[in-house]
Amino acid sequence: RPAASRTQGQVIVRARTPTVGLAVFDLDGTITWRDSFVPYVAGFLRRHPAYCRRLWRVPGPLLRYLLDRDRGRLKESLIIGLLRGVDRATLDAWTNTFAEELIASGTRPLALEQIRMHRDDRDRLVLLSASPDLYVTRIGERLRFDEVICTGVRWDGDRLDGHLTTQNRRAEEKARCIEQLRVRCPGMRVVAYGNSASDLPHLQLADDGWLISTRSGLTQRAAALGLRTASWG
Repeated sequence: RPAASRTQGQVIVRARTPTVGLAVFDLDGTITWRDSFVPYVAGFLRRHPAYCRRLWRVPGPLLRYLLDRDRGRLKESLIIGLLRGVDRATLDAWTNTFAEELIASGTRPLALEQIRMHRDDRDRLVLLSASPDLYVTRIGERLRFDEVICTGVRWDGDRLDGHLTTQNRRAEEKARCIEQLRVRCPGMRVVAYGNSASDLPHLQLADDGWLISTRSGLTQRAAALGLRTASWG
């Protein structure tokens, strides 16, 4: 499959061939307009105010993050501190609502069109996100992705434990996931989309890596690495 050649109305147009490829999409800031983790947790707390009594647990992890810059550790601490012990049925009910609302009003129309184009081209769609599987899996299902790779969170039976079961799927960890996809899907051309500096390592491993951004410094950096850039609004 030839690499993407141009943008048309900011949707990336690719020549179609019978060869099936892998289309790998980041979630936050690429498909969605912004971060999804904080709105997910905040939305749950608004609907279940009894858990707001746990907010005193937030400043500690935030202060620690300022020192170690470990996003995975911060994510784990916030999930444990605020959501640990929530039963599966209660969290699933909120996850369904959150996924529906996010797709309806929090996603980029051009990103959804790009996903549709790959689906029509019979590419294998992969959602690759650092956000937790508490809701990313559901979003992937709603958007009809073939596979979802995201940060795993542990359950203790029907109660949320909160510890991470995988590495935080960010930066070099995303690159490792791309390498594993290539091993599992030999010979398939990889097209990947991301929006941040932390996405550059895995975008470089794609046959056709696209940075979705309008930030001049970042787009110049991406271009210097041989990546393509586009804007989805």
